[in-house]
Amino acid sequence: MSACGTRAVSVIGFIGSVFSPWYRWSGRKCPQDHVCINVATYGPSGRFTMTDRGQSALRQTASRLEVGPSMMRWDGADLVIEIDEISSLPLISRIRGEIRVTPSAITSVELPLTPDGAHIWRPFAPTSRISVNIDRPGWQWQGEGYFDANFGTRALEEDFSYWTWGRFPTSTGATCFYDATRLDGSELSAGFAFDPSGQVQQIPLPQKTALRRSLWAVKRETRADAGFRPRQVMQMLDAPFYTRSAVETKLAGEVTTGVHEALDLRRFRSALLKPMLALRVPRRKGWR
Repeated sequence: MSACGTRAVSVIGFIGSVFSPWYRWSGRKCPQDHVCINVATYGPSGRFTMTDRGQSALRQTASRLEVGPSMMRWDGADLVIEIDEISSLPLISRIRGEIRVTPSAITSVELPLTPDGAHIWRPFAPTSRISVNIDRPGWQWQGEGYFDANFGTRALEEDFSYWTWGRFPTSTGATCFYDATRLDGSELSAGFAFDPSGQVQQIPLPQKTALRRSLWAVKRETRADAGFRPRQVMQMLDAPFYTRSAVETKLAGEVTTGVHEALDLRRFRSALLKPMLALRVPRRKGWR
């Protein structure tokens, strides 16, 4: 998020694009044949890009991930993201630029999201700085950054019905929450406080508090001190099954604004949703 709080950007690299209908329709047999660098910008002139590409578009080394015309690469201590993508309907246009993420430290934390370890959350750099330089007026800014990853050997909807996640900057670093309901009815609830050196401690969980539902009526909740009502301060992504927004909450007496996500996997499981997603996620199998 920008320091002024009016702009934000999200970039996700997928090998096995979990939200792609094309990957689902393929039977999820070859993750390398459904790859993507998803770029979304939020604020004035915001755009959404998510192109499902074939295996010929994927190139990897230990320090570099390339998918078609875009890439992520380590340059010393910085994660550099070079983007050259076409946004999807209804605002079709090219987005080019560079995003640089500078972690204050890299952590060693891994959180299994299921007892058998089929899904793993890996917060590599919960406290980072971000520098954005995109070829649009006003899209040159700096602010709070974050870098994590999720790994899995099964589809999300095979194991979960609902989850929320949030990352909130604090005066001593950043706090992250992960709450999920598994299909078997069991619950995952975890909270971590990270300092700038990468040290982490699991923290007592503040109470779970409801947020107003999204425009698509996705249920939302997050963590907050008793008596405080969290609120959305910036809408980012609003889909029938998924919402991302900037949310203000209060943690250990400190009011903070961070990024919050909610995912309704019962809705995502619906076959009726996949053709709708295909309009937003075009398939481009070939690449040279």
